[in-house]
Amino acid sequence: MIIAIDFDGTCVTHEYPAIGKSIGAEPVLNELIDSGCQFILWTMRSKGTLQDAVQWFKDRRIPLLGVNENPGQSIWTSSPKVYAPLYIDDAGLGIPLVYGEHPRPYVDWIKVREWLVGMQLIYK
Repeated sequence: MIIAIDFDGTCVTHEYPAIGKSIGAEPVLNELIDSGCQFILWTMRSKGTLQDAVQWFKDRRIPLLGVNENPGQSIWTSSPKVYAPLYIDDAGLGIPLVYGEHPRPYVDWIKVREWLVGMQLIYK
């Protein structure tokens, strides 16, 4: 499965333009990789700040299938919207968030992991 994943507030705390602090995404992303999932970084970052986010993934050995594009969709559409069966984004409706520990809420990866196990994207 291909998963489009946001960066600020989703993989790290909101600290833009700097890279935020870890919020627990890495172990869950690695479990998803082990289960055969691939990631498209889907972010508002651009130019140098985008490269900082890409480097964050490289530093953690989390491979990206694409950055703000699904490389396989150009054969069937010219739409700039990234196609993925699943999107993980702190701005997504219903995504579980952590409030109060930081000025802006961010993704609650403990709850997201529970959902992914329930969806059988991560195997216990």
